[in-house]
Amino acid sequence: MKTKVLTAMLTVLVSAVMSAQAPSAAELLQRVDDNEIYSTIQYDGEMIIEYQNRRFVKNMKAWARENSDSFIEFTNSEDRGTKYLKKSGRLYVYSPDTEEVMLISGHMLKESMMGSDMSYEDTIENEKLSARYDPSLGGSATWAGRDCWILDLTAKKRTESYPKQKLWIDKETGDCLHYELFALSGAKLKEYNLNRVDTFGGRRFPVEIEIRDLLRKGSKTTMIMRNVVMDQPIADSVFSQRNLER
Repeated sequence: MKTKVLTAMLTVLVSAVMSAQAPSAAELLQRVDDNEIYSTIQYDGEMIIEYQNRRFVKNMKAWARENSDSFIEFTNSEDRGTKYLKKSGRLYVYSPDTEEVMLISGHMLKESMMGSDMSYEDTIENEKLSARYDPSLGGSATWAGRDCWILDLTAKKRTESYPKQKLWIDKETGDCLHYELFALSGAKLKEYNLNRVDTFGGRRFPVEIEIRDLLRKGSKTTMIMRNVVMDQPIADSVFSQRNLER
């Protein structure tokens, strides 16, 4: 009898210790937001697209401000002069071949950007996850040999492109090492893996990620950011129609 009582007490004690150590789902999600959401960012980017045994490399310069404005200009020889501008909730693309500006809207936002595993709306989103999803703690697991918390996210609005997400968050660093995006049906649509982070003013920011669109067979995109500058003023002229068309 004493052994049973002692075992029960130990079980309760271990459970209490584990509960005390586990952060809340809201705290975990806030930590991800604190690391990954910026007021402004500018960087040189490299997009490596591997699709059906072919490899494409695209280079770009990018600027973004909060969740309202972004500007991307491609600099590799095949795409040089192609530009994207997000302004006032609208996304525009300028093609040097036609010398015309086109509005990307509706279902077009879900299409692949430049043949990558990212959609147009994937590339321009910078709103906090905590503003868009309700989190719940799904236990713990390991990813790439690291101990992680599992965070399940459910969209607050039906208009979200990915109604559900599952995140693997490193218990030690707070890095989001892996996440999966799901349709409302539960079908897995995309996977993201974190390859590398850099530290900027105390925050750990992902500068190399790997994306797989699971609806495209044999496809993978690696996005690399270099010369990153965060939370510094960017001139309004960068996010202008004039800059898009010149």
